[in-house]
Amino acid sequence: MAPNQLLAVNQTFNLTGPGIPVTNATSQFETYAGQLVGVLTIIAVLYFVAQVIFAGYAFIASQGDEKTMENTRHRLTEAVLGLTVIVIAVGLGSLIALLLGIPNVLDINSMFVKMGL
Repeated sequence: MAPNQLLAVNQTFNLTGPGIPVTNATSQFETYAGQLVGVLTIIAVLYFVAQVIFAGYAFIASQGDEKTMENTRHRLTEAVLGLTVIVIAVGLGSLIALLLGIPNVLDINSMFVKMGL
C-alpha cells in the first residue's frame, strides 16, 4: 500500500479507561450551544412579557399622574421593543440559515463535514 493511501484510511480508535468519556466534540458543543440559545431565548421572552404586564399594571395604577404615566409608557415601549427584537433576531437567523442551505444553524458537525475538515 502506498504511503498516501495509508494516510487516507479512515480509522476510528476507541479509548477506554477512567475519566471523561470520549465523544465527538463538535456534537457536544452543538448540543450545549443549541440548549443555551434556546434557554436564553425563552428567558428573554418571559422577562419582556413580565415587563409588559408590570408596565400595564403600573400604567393603570398611576391614576393620572403625568410623571408616573410617562415612566410607565417608556417602560412599556422598551418591553415591546425587546420582544420585537427577539422575534426578529430568531426569524432573521433562521431565514439566513435557510437561504445559505443550513437546515440547522447549530449543526456544527455537518458544517465541518461539508467543508472537508
